[in-house]
Amino acid sequence: MTDVLEVQDEGRLRVLRMNRPDRKNALNGALIEALHRELRAAADDDDVWAIALTANGDAFCAGLDFTDPPTSASGDERGGEPRGHLTVLMRVECEKPIVAGVNGVAVGGGMSIALNADIRIAAPSARFHPGYTRIAVSPDLGLTLTLPRAIGYERAMRFMLEGRTVLAPEALALGIVSEVVADDADLDARLLEYGTMLAGAAPIAARQTKRLMARADQPLDLAAHLDLENELVVAALGSADSNAAIRAMMTGEPPTFTGR
Repeated sequence: MTDVLEVQDEGRLRVLRMNRPDRKNALNGALIEALHRELRAAADDDDVWAIALTANGDAFCAGLDFTDPPTSASGDERGGEPRGHLTVLMRVECEKPIVAGVNGVAVGGGMSIALNADIRIAAPSARFHPGYTRIAVSPDLGLTLTLPRAIGYERAMRFMLEGRTVLAPEALALGIVSEVVADDADLDARLLEYGTMLAGAAPIAARQTKRLMARADQPLDLAAHLDLENELVVAALGSADSNAAIRAMMTGEPPTFTGR
């Protein structure tokens, strides 16, 4: 177990809980590094047959932590793996099914992480926001790949460009999640129940199914796509428009964009 990510085993199910509730589980370098490390450890552990990912507190993940950000959009200051590699790890390299339990808000990179899971179950309080347009940047962590796959190109474009919040019932109707539990208090038990069911499936069949699904679902050059995502985020974060958007988000005043 680490401070920012709790790890526990329930039989053959590995449960990961993001644990920065005071920051609504926003992504800093330590949390990104811990997600990489523990997801890879679960992927490599022959005793783990399925993975459940959720978070402590009233939020799944509020996106990038602007009070303690990684040194760049592509990695953290301790030399960890690039953030975009989470998509490769969760969607391709980890051949074990991953189910996310989305409690509360999933914004920006937090939504991207949820969409990187194979299956998503949500609490009624779950809400999704692209986040990126709010700070005048394009998506990263694979969202430009996973969201169109989940809900279709046009719906994904509207969602990411309109920058509005989607509540749990609409997320279910759109296909962002496949299940919404009856009450917030039911999410944890349902996540463990469903994750245990996945972990009880024939492991060879489960791994081979995910391998085939991942191959069919990814672009011809996934690494190049993710590198371009990161490159564009870095460029946009250095723009005057992004600086104006971040100031506006902090002060509540509307931003003025110049296209620079």
